[in-house]
Amino acid sequence: GLSLEPRKLTSVPGPCARGRALSKPLEPLPQPSSIHLYPTPQKAPITTSDTIYELGFEKPVKKQSKEQVPPPLAPEQHPKKQSVGKSTRKATAADAGLRQGKFRTLEDALKALDLAELQKELDKSQTVFPENPSVWVKDLAGYLNYKLQAPQSDPTLSQHAPDYPYCLVSKDLRSVIKALLAKASGVLELFFDHCIYTMLQELDKTPGESLHGYRICIQAMVWDKPRTATGNLGKYLDLLRSHQNRPMKCLSIMWALGQAGFADLAEGLKVWLGIMLPVLGIKSLSPYAIAYLDRLLG
Repeated sequence: GLSLEPRKLTSVPGPCARGRALSKPLEPLPQPSSIHLYPTPQKAPITTSDTIYELGFEKPVKKQSKEQVPPPLAPEQHPKKQSVGKSTRKATAADAGLRQGKFRTLEDALKALDLAELQKELDKSQTVFPENPSVWVKDLAGYLNYKLQAPQSDPTLSQHAPDYPYCLVSKDLRSVIKALLAKASGVLELFFDHCIYTMLQELDKTPGESLHGYRICIQAMVWDKPRTATGNLGKYLDLLRSHQNRPMKCLSIMWALGQAGFADLAEGLKVWLGIMLPVLGIKSLSPYAIAYLDRLLG
């Protein structure tokens, strides 16, 4: 059965008493004066400068002293000596350019051209390369351009007549050029390309050679056979667009192709419609395109 004896209750310490039994005495916190979170380095005191005002007032004092004293006469003569030296240097540089083979005018260069020597070089080229007429005409253009080094104007030769520079060529030189072009009639289109691309390469050089020799060959070739220039206008239009940011090159290409119009009006209109009309919106090229059309129809 069940026992009815009363149980003895044991006292259990409460939470407060348990906390007092388990807790340890607290240690004293450090004083705020002993904590250094951001130690500040000791900086040197700012020193004042005694020259701040001196720098501001020294220059006016010096200027006043210079204004009071009249300048000597020697410095006035010094710039004159320098200008004389510069002029003599320019003169010697010009003389040196003439000694290197550059003539003052294209007329002087053509007069000094030795036709016998030119014919000798062409005969040698035909003997060494008897079955390669492209080499003959390239040698012709290279020789003429090397010998005819004279100052040139803008790439379109707008200051001269439309037949310049070929109009200055003598009859004897024309006969030599035409005779060789007749022998190399099968490679004239390649020769035309060679002249244009070589001109563009020379325009990249600083300073480059003058292009009178190549221009003379282009005129002699295209005036006799205008379709040499108009056989593949699409290729030259792409060439123009590739050099759109180089007006000197573009105008040189347009000048070379435009020579066909002075021999045949129909071929010239082809050049204007296929080459110059597409670039009419470019400011650097449109004046020549308009002037070329005026020359054709004028």
